[in-house]
Amino acid sequence: MAYRPTAVDTAPDLSTLTLGVEEEYLLLDPDSGRNLPVADRVLAALSGTARDQSRQEFRHSMVEMVTPVCADLTELRAHLVALRRSAAEAATAAGARLVAVGATPVAEPHRTVPDEPRYHAMSRRYGPVAHDPAVCGCHVHVGLPDRELAVQVCNHLRVWLPVVQAITTNSPLHDGYDTGHASWRSMQLERWPSIGPTPYFDSAADYDRTVDELIAAGIMLDAAMVYWYARPSSAYPTVEVRVGDVCTEVDDAVLVAALVRSLVATLADDVRAGVDAPNVRDCLVAAAHWRAAHDGLDGELIDLRAGGTRPAWAFVDELMAVIAPALLRHGDLGYVLAQLARLRRDGTGATRQRQVLARDGDVRLVLDDLITRTAAS
Repeated sequence: MAYRPTAVDTAPDLSTLTLGVEEEYLLLDPDSGRNLPVADRVLAALSGTARDQSRQEFRHSMVEMVTPVCADLTELRAHLVALRRSAAEAATAAGARLVAVGATPVAEPHRTVPDEPRYHAMSRRYGPVAHDPAVCGCHVHVGLPDRELAVQVCNHLRVWLPVVQAITTNSPLHDGYDTGHASWRSMQLERWPSIGPTPYFDSAADYDRTVDELIAAGIMLDAAMVYWYARPSSAYPTVEVRVGDVCTEVDDAVLVAALVRSLVATLADDVRAGVDAPNVRDCLVAAAHWRAAHDGLDGELIDLRAGGTRPAWAFVDELMAVIAPALLRHGDLGYVLAQLARLRRDGTGATRQRQVLARDGDVRLVLDDLITRTAAS
């Protein structure tokens, strides 16, 4: 279906787009490495801007921090560093350590949900799925006030998001062992009925109608439970990409935000130029995400446009070729090239965790490294 601007905003300025990031963190016991249920104490200890930008999460061992709307990467990075610092100090005061990692690495003994009506409703509806060990993501918001355009951009994003997922992989551990997956968080989340690759939609009306049908069927409690990997945000005039693990290194998070912003800008240009999104079968999109979660950047990814598989870094290079003009327009190209060179040299978060585990043979030393890296960020 051809894109038609909405009456709300017939010509949004796509030359430069705003962005913001939501990061979820675990609170770990510094001795045992287990999750600590002290989120209430951590949130209560925050003050000023940090408290305003904090959120209660679905586990007593998690906190979420949300940046304000940012115009450039320097501003975004400064906010992420300040929020991480405030949350880390509050966690230490509560006897825990703040750790940016995608999934519970050792164990979570305390799995009840916070005392909120919505969380209790989710617990009743989804049963044991709602009590899996905590997982932490990084959600990137890109300002796009035209909702019809946002839905079409999400269609175009389907073939690219496995690459973004591979870049963010940061949760190879579960129950103290290497799962063989670079993102175990992605595997856990597959148990939820409203999480996964974004379906293809003809229009915003088609999107809304489908969400209403899923709510009526009991799959979702409400529209806020649309947890697809990309979506028009239910709360902000943005496209929200929520496919990635939270990144231990703050520069990894900023890198992902820069890539997502320029990808959204590029695809929005394509939509307005009348370029159709590839309508790939859902089962193949799901397969591409599984492969990204399994291999990260250390293996191969599925090519959803041409078929077959190719080395993951070849897809990163192709992504860069596509979005380079938008990166240049936003002033992000130099930063992104430098961070990708670092990532190519040092590996993803999952790669770095595995390197420590292979070298030292002790999962506790992996956790020590995660704590140190998060604090340094």
